Amino acid sequence: MIHVIATITTQPGQRDKVLELFSANVPAVHAEDGCISYEAVVDVPAFGKPQTLLGDDTFIVLERWESAQALKEHGASAHMAEYARKTRPMLAQRVINILEAC
Repeated sequence: MIHVIATITTQPGQRDKVLELFSANVPAVHAEDGCISYEAVVDVPAFGKPQTLLGDDTFIVLERWESAQALKEHGASAHMAEYARKTRPMLAQRVINILEAC
């Protein structure tokens, strides 16, 4: 199984719009062969210690895929290309970690 942690930081004030586009794309991702889970997460408000806040312009996408090949096919899909085209101008930074269990 492949795990992905994608940390997405938007331009100031753009997170809600990017999350709206993300949510619209989720059904297509869930329908892909090999997708186990795919969701966006944000800070729990006012949780306190030991939380390290992402902030108002950042969210994380947590993904699980059956295989590296399934993840590669996801990245090459038409709906992900369209999502990237729509969101690219609203993004400040994107960090993607691709992991496997040890």
